[in-house]
Amino acid sequence: MMLRRSRAAFVAASILSVPLALSPMFTTPAAAQWVVFDPSNYAQNILTAARTLQSVNQQITQLQNEAQMLMNQARNLASLPYSSLQQLQQSVQRTQQLLSQAQGIAFNVQQIDRAFQQQYGNVSMSATDSQLVTDARSRWQNTVGGLQDAMKVQAGVVGNIDTNRAQMSALVGSSQSATGALQATQAGNQLLALQAQQLADLTAVVAANGRAQALTEAERAAAAEQGREQRRRFLTPGTGYQPGNAQMFNNGN
Repeated sequence: MMLRRSRAAFVAASILSVPLALSPMFTTPAAAQWVVFDPSNYAQNILTAARTLQSVNQQITQLQNEAQMLMNQARNLASLPYSSLQQLQQSVQRTQQLLSQAQGIAFNVQQIDRAFQQQYGNVSMSATDSQLVTDARSRWQNTVGGLQDAMKVQAGVVGNIDTNRAQMSALVGSSQSATGALQATQAGNQLLALQAQQLADLTAVVAANGRAQALTEAERAAAAEQGREQRRRFLTPGTGYQPGNAQMFNNGN
């Protein structure tokens, strides 16, 4: 009896197992497998992307800074478009020409020494009266020429004032509108050149005035020396008065 029941149960289990084996399998395909979300991995990926973006932004900022630096260097190396050199040189040349046109005794050390030895030294006791007059007139001409030269130099310097004023205005404007260090430096250098030219004009005026004054004083000293010589000659005893026959009227006898 027990054997029959066991056999029946085995047969029933076998029958039930056959449909399961033969029935389609309701399993999930391989392509549609479940994706497991990992929070820690996701956070790490976000952090990596943020760092990469930050690095890219830093590189972009660095490139922008380098480009700005190159632009600044280009501005600093840009040359000043305005130059006052030619005008300043012309002003200096005009003043030099006036000084080179000095009459009589020029601005030359050897010529000055020679002239003072010949015309302004001690009066020769053997010189004739005519020679004394000629020397005095030559010294007077030197003095007048020196005064005239001084006035010409003064007039030339005054004429340079308008040119200097225009150059100063242009250079100051260029300095204020300078876009870089080089332009500002060049404008400053040209302003210094303008100042040097003005000092040269001032030196020329002082030299011309000093020359005129020196010639005046030298003429005065030479005139005093010549006056003493002429007084000595006048007071030196000579042959005196010698009486002679003089016919006042012709009476026809």
